[in-house]
Amino acid sequence: MSTPRQQAREALGLRLRELRQDGRLPQRRLATLAGWHESKVSKIEHGKQTPSEDDIRTWCRLVGAEEHVPDLIATVRNISSAYMEWRREWRAGAHRRQQTIAAQEAETRLFRVFEPIVIPGLLQTREYAEQRFRDNIAFHGTGGDVTDAVNARMERQEILRRGDRDRRFHMVMCEVALTIGLADDDVLVEQLERLLTLSILPRLSLGIIPTRARHRRAPNHGFWVFDERLVLVDTAAAELAIIQPREIAVYLQEFEYLASSAVYGAAARDLINAAIQTVRAS
Repeated sequence: MSTPRQQAREALGLRLRELRQDGRLPQRRLATLAGWHESKVSKIEHGKQTPSEDDIRTWCRLVGAEEHVPDLIATVRNISSAYMEWRREWRAGAHRRQQTIAAQEAETRLFRVFEPIVIPGLLQTREYAEQRFRDNIAFHGTGGDVTDAVNARMERQEILRRGDRDRRFHMVMCEVALTIGLADDDVLVEQLERLLTLSILPRLSLGIIPTRARHRRAPNHGFWVFDERLVLVDTAAAELAIIQPREIAVYLQEFEYLASSAVYGAAARDLINAAIQTVRAS
């Protein structure tokens, strides 16, 4: 079975082959003009070799497709950095991953966050975060000290309270995230009360999609969009970092569709208060 990185390399090779064919340039002629061995063109097109950024520029120039250079270079960078296996990532400690995300957040002016079943990390209480880290570290069998990871996440949350008026947070979650048993009941109630407090922050737009609302898109997985330059997507095995403009545009549209099904302000707080009563009664 091919890996996600190999699949991405093969998709890039197919795209480059299409551009070469559109430019009516045979493999041998392209290799000659570029000063490459002929086998290099074949290896790239069949996903056996990842082209360099200079290779992409040369390829597009020779086939008359220079307008595709930015997207293709983004794809090359994505192949190198897009797929980070959790076990490998957490081997250095879950707290280091929190520090890496914090660096991205410091450069971001507009956050778009969607989480279908978990409270977003920037909104979590210490106790909720501790239970999530403890469960995740146990699942992956690595991750280091829970306390260090929680402390790093709490430090990340300072960005919500900083006085930068230009920074905005648009966070959307499904109603089920308010009651699903990802934490003990007392921890979850405290977490929901925290959401009520945070929901009035001027720079935070907190949306909740009611379970019975008309969903224009299926809420398949969570993702974070940092301005329009980066999307982080969590899967069970790995985190995907998406930087290709065309793919980012898909997630921006996905977010708008999901956000349009959410309620905000007083209506969102009504759902949170109802969830508190449900958890307390369970």
